[in-house]
Amino acid sequence: MSFWRALLRETGLTRSAKVKATEAAIPTPQEREELLAERTAPLPQQVPTAAGGVPTGASHRALPQRPVSSTAGTKVSGTKVPTAGMRAAALERTLQSLVERLGTEHPDTITARNNLATKYAQMGRRQAAVQQFELALGEAVAVYGEEHPRTEIIRENLAWALEDVGCPADAAAQWETLLSQRENQFGPADEDTVEARMRLAVCYRRSGRVDAAVAHYARAIEDVASTERREELRLGMSAAQSMAGRYEEAISQLRMVLAGRRRRLGKGHLNTLAVHHRLGRAYTQAGRADEAVEVLREAYRVALNSSGDPEVRRLTMRLRRDLAGAYNAAGRHREADALL
Repeated sequence: MSFWRALLRETGLTRSAKVKATEAAIPTPQEREELLAERTAPLPQQVPTAAGGVPTGASHRALPQRPVSSTAGTKVSGTKVPTAGMRAAALERTLQSLVERLGTEHPDTITARNNLATKYAQMGRRQAAVQQFELALGEAVAVYGEEHPRTEIIRENLAWALEDVGCPADAAAQWETLLSQRENQFGPADEDTVEARMRLAVCYRRSGRVDAAVAHYARAIEDVASTERREELRLGMSAAQSMAGRYEEAISQLRMVLAGRRRRLGKGHLNTLAVHHRLGRAYTQAGRADEAVEVLREAYRVALNSSGDPEVRRLTMRLRRDLAGAYNAAGRHREADALL
């Protein structure tokens, strides 16, 4: 959301959809389910800089910037394509030029610093990105104030960057501010308010504040409109509940997600099977070995019949291993040995 969406709302316009950026790497099936549950930060993406352009809604967003002198960038001759490092170097020169000519608290300088940080994040220079986003946020607060849409863009970028470097408690502080601002401005059911609440819940869970995470997941589930998003939130909530030892509640959330995915995707779909697997493991964690055996055995049978997908085949091997463990936990050692 932020600056662009606020402008659209002020003019009475709406946006039909938000396009998400792709993930930085291909996850394993279990990691994919975790990513679906938590929506970890996607790759940063630049937004259009033309006047009136509307960004696509990616996590790290660049701010539109007025043209600067020709020394601000690198022009590559011939057919050679500029590398990420060359682009970053051009942005560094732009920022340095603006700092020298206009100072650190000029709007163009703040924009340039945010965009340089965005490029650093794209390149995997995570600590450098955090450092520049922090500087840009401090400058934006001084120039625009805490609640200005451009300040919000930078704060959200910083929150994602802090998550990316493994600082969930620090990221939570930024998401808390964003959640409060969005609730006040747009209400609790707005899609970006729900997004901020979900990210806050994820950061709370990762930083050990499990009860607070569960509370925010529960509220987001009430407010979200999309069935798919509600399933993702339930998966995140089940993970938090399991961390708190609230296994029965976690099982209840997983059963609801499994039922929904079977209806929408079919029982042999990878995303359905991944939840089926998690449900079986949750029964094992809860000490309900016989039920774990039944759930994992059914998931294993379905996976065997749906193993054309390489990802499903890998999941099938994990199901086989966990089913053997459930058999052992239930005292059915002969059946466990047959699987190992």
